[in-house]
Amino acid sequence: MTIDPTITVHDEPPAADAAVVDQGLDAHNEAAAPLRDVRPLTCFLRTADGSVIGGALGRTWGECAELQQLWVDAACRRRGHGAALLRHFERAALARGCRRCYLYTFSFQAPQLYRALGYTVQMQIDGFAPGITKYAMQRELCAGSDDDVLLPLKIRN
Repeated sequence: MTIDPTITVHDEPPAADAAVVDQGLDAHNEAAAPLRDVRPLTCFLRTADGSVIGGALGRTWGECAELQQLWVDAACRRRGHGAALLRHFERAALARGCRRCYLYTFSFQAPQLYRALGYTVQMQIDGFAPGITKYAMQRELCAGSDDDVLLPLKIRN
Protein backbone atom coordinates (compact mmCIF):
# COMPACT_ATOMS: atom_id res chain seq x y z
CA MET A 1 0.00 0.00 0.00
CA THR A 2 1.40 3.36 -1.05
CA ILE A 3 0.72 6.33 1.19
CA ASP A 4 0.74 9.72 -0.51
CA PRO A 5 0.10 12.09 2.42
CA THR A 6 -1.03 15.69 2.20
CA ILE A 7 -0.80 18.42 4.83
CA THR A 8 -3.75 20.63 5.73
CA VAL A 9 -3.55 23.85 7.77
CA HIS A 10 -6.37 25.00 10.08
CA ASP A 11 -7.13 28.04 12.17
CA GLU A 12 -9.78 25.99 14.00
CA PRO A 13 -8.68 22.33 14.03
CA PRO A 14 -11.43 19.72 13.77
CA ALA A 15 -11.86 18.30 17.28
CA ALA A 16 -11.84 14.69 16.11
CA ASP A 17 -8.59 15.21 14.19
CA ALA A 18 -6.92 16.94 17.14
CA ALA A 19 -8.03 14.04 19.36
CA VAL A 20 -6.21 11.58 17.05
CA VAL A 21 -2.97 13.54 17.55
CA ASP A 22 -3.52 13.79 21.33
CA GLN A 23 -4.20 10.06 21.63
CA GLY A 24 -1.20 9.14 19.48
CA LEU A 25 1.13 11.35 21.48
CA ASP A 26 -0.29 10.10 24.78
CA ALA A 27 0.29 6.47 23.71
CA HIS A 28 3.86 7.22 22.63
CA ASN A 29 4.63 9.12 25.85
CA GLU A 30 3.10 6.46 28.09
CA ALA A 31 5.24 3.78 26.42
CA ALA A 32 8.40 5.85 26.96
CA ALA A 33 7.90 7.25 30.48
CA PRO A 34 5.92 6.50 33.66
CA LEU A 35 3.45 9.36 33.21
CA ARG A 36 1.08 7.70 35.66
CA ASP A 37 3.46 9.07 38.32
CA VAL A 38 2.61 12.67 37.37
CA ARG A 39 0.45 14.06 40.19
CA PRO A 40 -1.49 17.31 40.35
CA LEU A 41 -0.61 19.72 43.16
CA THR A 42 -2.81 22.69 44.02
CA CYS A 43 -2.94 25.29 46.79
CA PHE A 44 -5.82 27.75 47.16
CA LEU A 45 -6.02 31.09 48.95
CA ARG A 46 -9.48 31.42 50.50
CA THR A 47 -11.48 34.02 52.39
CA ALA A 48 -13.10 33.16 55.72
CA ASP A 49 -16.25 32.03 53.87
CA GLY A 50 -14.23 29.66 51.66
CA SER A 51 -14.26 31.72 48.46
CA VAL A 52 -11.18 31.23 46.29
CA ILE A 53 -9.21 34.46 45.82
CA GLY A 54 -5.97 32.90 44.63
CA GLY A 55 -4.26 29.71 43.74
CA ALA A 56 -1.09 27.89 42.79
CA LEU A 57 -1.77 25.07 40.32
CA GLY A 58 0.80 22.62 39.08
CA ARG A 59 2.06 19.09 39.15
CA THR A 60 4.93 16.95 40.37
CA TRP A 61 6.86 14.17 38.69
CA GLY A 62 9.95 12.59 40.17
CA GLU A 63 12.18 15.28 41.67
CA CYS A 64 10.50 18.10 39.68
CA ALA A 65 7.56 20.33 40.52
CA GLU A 66 6.03 22.47 37.79
CA LEU A 67 4.09 25.57 38.79
CA GLN A 68 1.65 26.00 35.91
CA GLN A 69 -0.48 28.85 37.24
CA LEU A 70 -0.21 31.37 40.08
CA TRP A 71 -2.98 33.90 40.51
CA VAL A 72 -4.21 36.24 43.25
CA ASP A 73 -7.34 38.39 42.92
CA ALA A 74 -6.42 41.97 42.03
CA ALA A 75 -7.95 43.32 45.25
CA CYS A 76 -5.63 41.11 47.34
CA ARG A 77 -2.33 41.62 45.54
CA ARG A 78 0.81 43.22 47.00
CA ARG A 79 0.16 41.69 50.43
CA GLY A 80 2.48 38.67 50.20
CA HIS A 81 -0.24 36.18 49.25
CA GLY A 82 1.41 35.17 45.96
CA ALA A 83 4.68 34.47 47.78
CA ALA A 84 2.84 32.52 50.47
CA LEU A 85 1.00 30.43 47.88
CA LEU A 86 4.24 29.65 46.11
CA ARG A 87 6.01 28.70 49.35
CA HIS A 88 3.11 26.38 50.30
CA PHE A 89 3.30 24.81 46.83
CA GLU A 90 7.06 24.31 47.23
CA ARG A 91 6.66 22.83 50.74
CA ALA A 92 4.09 20.33 49.44
CA ALA A 93 6.41 19.47 46.53
CA LEU A 94 9.29 18.92 48.97
CA ALA A 95 7.09 16.54 50.95
CA ARG A 96 6.67 14.52 47.74
CA GLY A 97 10.44 14.33 47.25
CA CYS A 98 10.84 17.15 44.74
CA ARG A 99 14.18 18.95 44.68
CA ARG A 100 13.45 21.65 42.12
CA CYS A 101 10.54 23.77 40.99
CA TYR A 102 10.20 25.35 37.56
CA LEU A 103 7.72 27.61 35.81
CA TYR A 104 7.09 29.71 32.74
CA THR A 105 6.06 33.35 32.99
CA PHE A 106 5.73 36.34 30.68
CA SER A 107 7.39 39.69 31.31
CA PHE A 108 3.97 41.26 32.02
CA GLN A 109 3.17 38.63 34.66
CA ALA A 110 5.41 38.06 37.71
CA PRO A 111 9.07 37.42 36.83
CA GLN A 112 10.14 39.97 39.46
CA LEU A 113 8.23 38.05 42.16
CA TYR A 114 9.84 34.77 41.17
CA ARG A 115 13.32 36.37 41.11
CA ALA A 116 12.74 37.78 44.60
CA LEU A 117 11.83 34.27 45.75
CA GLY A 118 15.05 32.72 44.43
CA TYR A 119 14.09 31.65 40.92
CA THR A 120 16.62 32.15 38.14
CA VAL A 121 16.02 32.51 34.43
CA GLN A 122 17.02 29.36 32.55
CA MET A 123 15.75 30.49 29.16
CA GLN A 124 14.24 33.57 27.62
CA ILE A 125 12.19 33.86 24.41
CA ASP A 126 11.47 37.21 22.79
CA GLY A 127 9.11 38.06 19.95
CA PHE A 128 5.61 37.35 21.23
CA ALA A 129 4.56 40.98 20.85
CA PRO A 130 6.56 44.21 21.13
CA GLY A 131 8.35 44.22 24.48
CA ILE A 132 6.99 40.87 25.70
CA THR A 133 9.37 38.11 26.77
CA LYS A 134 8.64 34.61 28.03
CA TYR A 135 10.90 33.21 30.75
CA ALA A 136 11.56 29.67 31.91
CA MET A 137 12.62 29.91 35.56
CA GLN A 138 13.81 27.38 38.13
CA ARG A 139 14.65 27.17 41.81
CA GLU A 140 16.35 24.38 43.71
CA LEU A 141 14.28 23.42 46.75
CA CYS A 142 15.95 22.86 50.09
CA ALA A 143 14.12 21.62 53.17
CA GLY A 144 14.81 23.62 56.30
CA SER A 145 16.20 26.74 54.61
CA ASP A 146 15.21 30.20 55.86
CA ASP A 147 13.14 30.88 52.73
CA ASP A 148 11.20 27.65 53.30
CA VAL A 149 9.19 29.38 56.06
CA LEU A 150 5.46 29.52 55.42
CA LEU A 151 4.20 33.06 55.70
CA PRO A 152 1.17 33.69 57.93
CA LEU A 153 -1.95 34.67 56.00
CA LYS A 154 -4.37 37.38 57.02
CA ILE A 155 -6.92 38.00 54.32
CA ARG A 156 -8.73 41.30 54.31
CA ASN A 157 -11.71 41.93 52.07
